[in-house]
Amino acid sequence: MLVTHGLYEAFLAVARTGSFTSAAQSLGYTQSAISRQVRSLEEDWGAELFERLPRGVRLTEAGRVLLPHAEAVRDRLAAARAELTALRTLDGGLLRLGAFSSAAAALVPRAQAAFRKRHPGVTVTRVEGPSVKHLGLLAAGEEDLAVVSPAVDAAPPTGVMLHHLLDEPMLVALELGHPYAGQRNVRLSDLAGEEWIVSNERLEDTLFRPAVTAGFRPRTGLLALDWIAKLGAVAAGLGVTLVPALAAASVRPDVALVTIHPDDVPYRRICAAAPGAPTAAATAFLALLRETAEELQAQLP
Repeated sequence: MLVTHGLYEAFLAVARTGSFTSAAQSLGYTQSAISRQVRSLEEDWGAELFERLPRGVRLTEAGRVLLPHAEAVRDRLAAARAELTALRTLDGGLLRLGAFSSAAAALVPRAQAAFRKRHPGVTVTRVEGPSVKHLGLLAAGEEDLAVVSPAVDAAPPTGVMLHHLLDEPMLVALELGHPYAGQRNVRLSDLAGEEWIVSNERLEDTLFRPAVTAGFRPRTGLLALDWIAKLGAVAAGLGVTLVPALAAASVRPDVALVTIHPDDVPYRRICAAAPGAPTAAATAFLALLRETAEELQAQLP
């Protein structure tokens, strides 16, 4: 059974005014148009809704039964219209955001703070995890936007678009007593004999990927997935590790960070990933990510 909002609107106006003419005047329609809409509704429900009187009309039993349901339909449609308007104007709604861990150290929080200030009515939920996870969630429609670091030679899933934000340089984390602590532009070859702490034995799947592609093969021994564990091992003198520049501000004070020579420095490509038809909230947040990334890029070593 298909009925439209206009039919209910006409029915409620006639019920409220007790007259087709008065209902037409209140809605800005002709009397004949209101009469046709009410007749269409009566045919749809298979019952007379109004008793036609010499002067005006009054609800029949069927009309009295339908009245509260029609009012409920009107109210639900009004609520839906308000919610849809809020989505469009960013006065409400939900943004499901994903990010890999070190992007959540500086880039994402700064953009999120600016977004909250501009659009306080939008609820933002955030999930951290590896980039491949977020790309899958976006493809499945379970996230609206994600900050990822995709492999250079990997295509995004079908229906997902990548928007380049910045290229992030790596730094080297050393114990404070290390001979290179406090220096700048260290060559990776000078650290070839160090014990490197990595998160995966397959270096192509780590931050070392660009350096390995360029021919540098570090000596690895200690595996650590968590940044706290990595930096704890560095502070204890168990080895050195790469640290993304965006995470530099969150590094513990008993660890030294040094820049890598421009000819050797590995970079990580950071992108925003979004569906081909992003939501209004995702589009607005993406614009803030671009602004924040531009500001951070100018501050990176």
